[in-house]
Amino acid sequence: MIKTILFDLDGTLADSLESIAYCANKALQVLGLGPIEKDAYRYLVGDGAAKLIERALLKCGDTKLKFFDRAFAAYTDVFEKHCMYRVKPYPGITETLQALKRAGIQTAVLSNKPHERTLRVISDLFGENMFDVVLGQKPEIKRKPSPEGVYAILDMLQAGKEQVLYLGDTDTDMKTGKSAGVFTVGVLWGFRDRAELEENGADAVIEKPEDILKFI
Repeated sequence: MIKTILFDLDGTLADSLESIAYCANKALQVLGLGPIEKDAYRYLVGDGAAKLIERALLKCGDTKLKFFDRAFAAYTDVFEKHCMYRVKPYPGITETLQALKRAGIQTAVLSNKPHERTLRVISDLFGENMFDVVLGQKPEIKRKPSPEGVYAILDMLQAGKEQVLYLGDTDTDMKTGKSAGVFTVGVLWGFRDRAELEENGADAVIEKPEDILKFI
């Protein structure tokens, strides 16, 4: 029986693609590069800010990443100011989270977004008390697909693996859940498609947020 559900943030809880594209393109603009079209960012995100900028630079032709330090610094500055640019919950997410709360399910967020930005996004979109734990990228915890973040959250919630569901929208998320040994669900309303989720070990794939309620 599922008692605890862990959520990825970008592409799972929050429709943040426009924000990510806006901030990354602003950083590239400082260097006279880009812009990259918004939909292309679906495949540049998912592994943290540094990897996002690395992939964006490669796409712009900086094969040796000579602009990385400047681009990453510019992105960090822009993102700190504009991380909520046109970010919104996916339709049905808030209502589903409220239903989980009423059912007594523990919920948590695990993101590769920097921890302080993760806290801000969650607070702005869902308030301070929707989730039991919110964990973004911290230096002392390896980023996804390492299972360390999952283990840290399970320790905080005193939850057993056999009662845990992990949800995400990318190959990174599927690898995270599987490496942590928990039931892993891919979501189709985010950044990637069914084939990627299934090829990377999804135990189930769902089409809309309210489908989560079938697991409790």
